Amino acid sequence: MTATPVSPVRVGKGAVGALGLLAVATGALESVVTPTLPLLQRELDMNPSEGALLSIVLLITGALITPVAGKFGDRYGGKRVLIRLMAVVSAGGLVSALAPNLPVLLFGQILQGAMVGALPLSFILVREHLPARESKVAIGVVSGLFVGGGMAGTLSAGPVAEGLSRHWMFALPTFAVIGATVLVSRLMPHDPPGRSDDARVDWPGLVLLSGTLVTLMLVLALAPELVSRPLVAVALVLLLAAFVGGWVAVERRALAPMVDLRLLARPAVWKSCVLTFAICVGTAVPVHLVPQMFAVSADDYGFGAGATEIGFFLLPGAVAASLAGPISGIGARRYGSRAVVTAGIVIMAAGLIALAAVHTEVWHLVVGKMLVALANGLCVTAMVTSTATSVDRGDTGIATSLVLVTRVIGFAVGVQLSGGILTAGTPAGSDVPAESAFVTGFVIAGAVTALSLLVTRTMTKGVKE
Repeated sequence: MTATPVSPVRVGKGAVGALGLLAVATGALESVVTPTLPLLQRELDMNPSEGALLSIVLLITGALITPVAGKFGDRYGGKRVLIRLMAVVSAGGLVSALAPNLPVLLFGQILQGAMVGALPLSFILVREHLPARESKVAIGVVSGLFVGGGMAGTLSAGPVAEGLSRHWMFALPTFAVIGATVLVSRLMPHDPPGRSDDARVDWPGLVLLSGTLVTLMLVLALAPELVSRPLVAVALVLLLAAFVGGWVAVERRALAPMVDLRLLARPAVWKSCVLTFAICVGTAVPVHLVPQMFAVSADDYGFGAGATEIGFFLLPGAVAASLAGPISGIGARRYGSRAVVTAGIVIMAAGLIALAAVHTEVWHLVVGKMLVALANGLCVTAMVTSTATSVDRGDTGIATSLVLVTRVIGFAVGVQLSGGILTAGTPAGSDVPAESAFVTGFVIAGAVTALSLLVTRTMTKGVKE
């Protein structure tokens, strides 16, 4: 039975502002782990591999939830799904806040991963209730506010964790998520369901994608040990290939696939996904390595910084990232999306190579991280906005979900790769990685980022206004 068409209701600034507040709150909740990871590793007695896992488990959950959330939003209405998703996120934030040990904290982070699906659902609501030109601006604003929330979380997590406790650094942004969700529920009108005639869920596809991501993370986490165990390495690679092949086969035959591979076949979509993956791998490496280098004792080659100092040192990068969204939107309208993405890649590659070459002063790391954050914001915002406005309205959630899932996977791969490099570069009997391990990570990230320029050459210039 198909739903009766309902004319969309125009929304005011209050409803869009509520979405913006929700983006700020979720961005803050997502970002509190990064500046406090060395503190969490000490308090919860985590090794580098467990620290890397804590950094990415939220993202892995998000990669699984996002395509389902986007599809359900297109089918049943973005507001309905968004409110339910935020209930799960709020529960996860409270679990993380009350967690007495690492397993419980990991469970809380798994639940919090549902927040990654909030952005495509917000895009559905924006496109449903605003004219095309205004929706472009609103999408950029919501994306920028999510990054701005990350800035707030980065700055406040350290002082809250050290002044109160690690429990409060999760609790405070969770309370903000709950409040913003209430505002969205009251101010945002319901959007009409779009595809209620097809209510099937692609559970086989979801299970196979889960297996793919878990196996991929396992391969990256165990990479240093797999060098001396080739049979195990071959077995894991074959298992990964089997999961990928099975997932593609299921998605191609499913009547209601979780991810529409036909949509992924469109040049505008798959090129955005490839670029997003490469750029997010390049971004994730310094995101994980720079705080670790700040925390290394000054008696070695680091700076002996605490959580509050690390958050302060990361602030310029967070500011640059929050400004990147509006700058990217303006640049895309004036010069085209390809020019913005190309400029971002060049800036990021330069920042990564600079980090590898010079990192003896705090400002070296601050400036390098700032350049990377700015470049990442420029590129990802341009690609998400371009993808969201290049497909039919009914495919907005699915298309942007593909790009955002790729962002999550790229970030997770980059973090796990960084953790593996640090583990392999830690001398026996020591808990301090060799300085060369950091250099290797920065160089690899710079090379991956630079290679993505090969894809930008094939992009269309994008619409100029």
